[in-house]
Amino acid sequence: MLRRTLLSSAALAGLGVSTTVLAAPAVGQKAPAFSLPDTAGKTVALSSFRGRHVVLEWVNPGCPYVRKHYGSANMQGTQKEVTAAGVVWLAINSTEEAASDYLAPEQLAAWMREQQAGATHTLMDVEGTVGKAYGARTTPHMYIIDPQGLLVYAGGIDSIASSRVADIKTAVNYVKQGVREALAGQPISSATTRPYGCSIKYKT
Repeated sequence: MLRRTLLSSAALAGLGVSTTVLAAPAVGQKAPAFSLPDTAGKTVALSSFRGRHVVLEWVNPGCPYVRKHYGSANMQGTQKEVTAAGVVWLAINSTEEAASDYLAPEQLAAWMREQQAGATHTLMDVEGTVGKAYGARTTPHMYIIDPQGLLVYAGGIDSIASSRVADIKTAVNYVKQGVREALAGQPISSATTRPYGCSIKYKT
């Protein structure tokens, strides 16, 4: 079970295992619209942020790769840098309720507070509808949407696919790099990269 959880969906595909995730929209295409409840039950719509850059982060606190980036404060540092520049950050949990590491909204909210996370909103996607619409495969899996609603980045948070904290300092943080380039009006130099982490436990 643990081995299955830690495999990326790319690895699962190589083993011939179906992942139930729909085909992801390509970079340059319109980002799928959605409305989801946050951890307090308030509905948050992507459309309400039209005209601003938006980062999407798929999160599951039970995943060692997520804990790598939060335990080191790398994810929080990334969140705070980009939100300080006016970017919206939406953390999304698509873990199904039947999963052993599912956290109820109030538990997830408490965990995010404990981590001193800098996400603008933390959203619940227990049906997995939004995760599947984006083709999200792992936690973390990262996306950047431009002010016109187009997807301009999809992939991993950084360039070293490992669960070792020591690798963070030598990795390229694709989200920071992509946001900086986007805000400067430049094309994103690494617009599509390979996501890595734990496979998302979607409702079937």
